[in-house]
Amino acid sequence: MLQDKWIEFAVELQSLAQAGLAYGKDVYDLERYTRIREIAAEMIACKSDIPLEKVKNLFCNETGYQTPKVDTRAAVFKEGKILLVHEKNGTWSLPGGWCDVNQSVAENTVKETLEETLEEAGLNVKPVRMIAVQDRNKHNDPPYAYGIVKVFILCEVISGAFTENIETTEIRYFGKEEIPENLALEKTNKEQIQMCFKANEAKHWETQFD
Repeated sequence: MLQDKWIEFAVELQSLAQAGLAYGKDVYDLERYTRIREIAAEMIACKSDIPLEKVKNLFCNETGYQTPKVDTRAAVFKEGKILLVHEKNGTWSLPGGWCDVNQSVAENTVKETLEETLEEAGLNVKPVRMIAVQDRNKHNDPPYAYGIVKVFILCEVISGAFTENIETTEIRYFGKEEIPENLALEKTNKEQIQMCFKANEAKHWETQFD
């Protein structure tokens, strides 16, 4: 819990420093904001297993007002079972990824599902319902040094079949009681998968949001 608080403090310092760099005018203040942002990155590196240079790449390269990134996840069902993709590192997750700047949430969900289930042919899906909009750091471990909004979309398969590719080694449909223990918790946890099951089974689902 204390480590989580340290990360919260560092994230807030980073956000304040970046806003100062974006809108400050005084050259001495800009130097101070730069150093505050560096200190925030050092705090993250000290309280996590992430190398300082990687933290700086994630933490200190953006300009303008600090805003969260967007991650989209597709919930695809077949005969009451949910689709999970097997990552190269041996963990399972819902198909998805960062939302590209030129893609809407729906378009990105379709694109990421296709990319994670194909090389030459994959699953083409149709988004049908928004399940939830979540603050990632309220739900997933480990906490990240920047804000992420996770959007879960219920999708229907239109066509396609899986082919092993550079991101995933297989896909599989799992029942409620079959969810694997080795989930990629930074992307998808059991609570989120169970939420997707509830949304799929509900006649009238209200979008969940933090």
